[in-house]
Amino acid sequence: MPEVSVLKTEDYALTTMRRAVGEHFVLHRVRERLRPEMKVVLKPNLLMKRTPEEATTTHPALVEAVILELQALGVTHITLADSPGGLYNRQAVEAVYKASGLWEVARRTGARLNEDFTFQALPCPQGEQCREFNIITPLAQADFIINLPKLKTHGMTTMTGGVKNLFGSVPGLQKPELHMRFPRVEEFCNMLVDLSQLVAPGFTIVDGVWGMEGDGPSGGSPRFLGVTLASADLYALDRMQCAMMGFSPEQVATVAHAIRRGLCPTGLEEITLLGEGFQVFEDLKAPKGKSVDFLDHLPGFLHRPLVSLRDGVLAPKPVIRRKDCVGCGRCAESCPARTITLENRRAVIHRGDCIRCFCCHEMCPVKAIDIRRLTLFDH
Repeated sequence: MPEVSVLKTEDYALTTMRRAVGEHFVLHRVRERLRPEMKVVLKPNLLMKRTPEEATTTHPALVEAVILELQALGVTHITLADSPGGLYNRQAVEAVYKASGLWEVARRTGARLNEDFTFQALPCPQGEQCREFNIITPLAQADFIINLPKLKTHGMTTMTGGVKNLFGSVPGLQKPELHMRFPRVEEFCNMLVDLSQLVAPGFTIVDGVWGMEGDGPSGGSPRFLGVTLASADLYALDRMQCAMMGFSPEQVATVAHAIRRGLCPTGLEEITLLGEGFQVFEDLKAPKGKSVDFLDHLPGFLHRPLVSLRDGVLAPKPVIRRKDCVGCGRCAESCPARTITLENRRAVIHRGDCIRCFCCHEMCPVKAIDIRRLTLFDH
């Protein structure tokens, strides 16, 4: 059976993080899979230019603890690499490194920050939605990838798990192109499972000391959760995180697709739990952008006439608070449907072409975009 470890991790003190990371490595026998000459790449969640205290990006203390653990095992070729939202170039990525604290981590530890902004086209023969991906070069050339997601809710995919974090393997503004190719949540999340099969991280550790609830992955509220989770099995880890956040697999399409494809256990009883035990984060606030599934609770003859209502008037949508918009244009830059323009130095969404991917909400640096929906059929 796949194994997932859950450890109480009460703070971001480096000693606390070293203890947790070391124990995760031991529990999953990671040392046996590493060799000193390997090129090891750490893939944090560096969504945008945010400080560690905002709980949007992977905390630098976790990254530093992983680097020190690798160095203690004799690994010397360690690179930090991610493609945040927006442009993928030196200036943009360095700004994110500095804001997130990873610039200082690299300086202290000697680990490399990615300075190669090329990508490689890799075939994905096991893909159902997508049979080829452009992958940033450090990840494409890695011998061993350690995936370091942040435990967060997500307006489109319900949660940011290990699978969703790998979307940062795709360079820059090519990510909105994939949103446009796969605008429906089911298609998009199945594409993410394809991508995860291709990137195939060797180990994943989730930063859940301080997570995010509500309208994540950037516009929600920080919440103390006090855990780290880890596994060599990406899909079992996401299944466990899904349950701990109080979501069913049906609510998290990446998990549902992984189960359908035989990659993920259906129930928690099929996972060996290591460490200090399973817990549910009580009353965790879900994102407003989660799917409206009220049709499941109505008689069958009402489904067809209400489908258009569900997918139209009742569907969640991004709404700009014009008084708070600073006119930076990040939302327009990240919009795959090109449905946002700047008018009188304020962003405007032209609703008819919006595919409700929430990229604009995700990338707004001042949180001036809300996710709004009617709540008549909530349950």
